[in-house]
Amino acid sequence: MISTVIIGNGNVAHHLEKAFLKAKTIRVTKISSRNLTIIPDADITIIAVSDNAIEEVSAKIKNSFVVHTSGSFSMNELQNKTRKGVFYMLQTFSKEKEIDFSKVPFCLEAENEKDYILLKKLAKSIGVNIYNITTEQRKTLHVAAVFVNNFTNHMYKIGADICKSNNVPFEILQPLIDETASKIKQLKPVSAQTGPAVRNDSETINNHLSLLSQEQQTIYKILTQSIQKSNKTE
Repeated sequence: MISTVIIGNGNVAHHLEKAFLKAKTIRVTKISSRNLTIIPDADITIIAVSDNAIEEVSAKIKNSFVVHTSGSFSMNELQNKTRKGVFYMLQTFSKEKEIDFSKVPFCLEAENEKDYILLKKLAKSIGVNIYNITTEQRKTLHVAAVFVNNFTNHMYKIGADICKSNNVPFEILQPLIDETASKIKQLKPVSAQTGPAVRNDSETINNHLSLLSQEQQTIYKILTQSIQKSNKTE
C-alpha cells in the first residue's frame, strides 16, 4: 500500500484523487493548499497547484518525498529540504470531463532510482503509459502540448465563432475534427496536411479572408504562411 497526500483543489488534484480512491494499492488524502498547517505523513506528497504557487507550498512541506505535477516547473525548484520528484501527466483536465488514465502518459522524474521506482509503481496503479522524462524533455513536451492542445482548441473556438455568426451548426465540423485527429496516428502531420495553403490556392485564400474579421484574418495569414513555409522545407 502506497500512502499519498495530494495538495490542491484544481482539476488535476480532483481527477488524481478520484483515480487513487479506486486503486486498491493506494491510500490517498487530499488537502487544500490553503490548509498546510497539518500535513499527514505519506510515502509520496503530490503538489497539484498552479506553477506560481509550487515554490511557496513546497517550502512548507516536511514530508520525506515531495513531487509536483507541472509540465514546465523544474524538479530542482521544489523548496522542500527532503527528496524531490515529478509526477507529470500529459493530458488536459477539466472537472466536468472524466479521464481514462489508461490512455494518459505519465512522465516521471526523481533524484534517485529508488524514488523513481516508487513513482512508477504509483503511476502503474492507475495507468499503463510510463516514461522516464528529464526536466528539459518535459518542458519541451509541455510547449509542444500547448500547440497541439491549447492552440488547437482555440482554433475550434474561432471555427465555432464563424459558424455562429453565419447560423451554421458547429456540429457539422465534428466528423472533420475527429478524422484529422485520427489521421495523424497513421501519417506524419506534414503528410496529413491538406487545404488551400498547401495547394497555394490564392483564390480560395483570398475568398476566405474576405469572410473573416480583422483579427481572424491575421491568424489565418500567419497560419497559412507557416504551412506554406513548412511545406517547402520538407
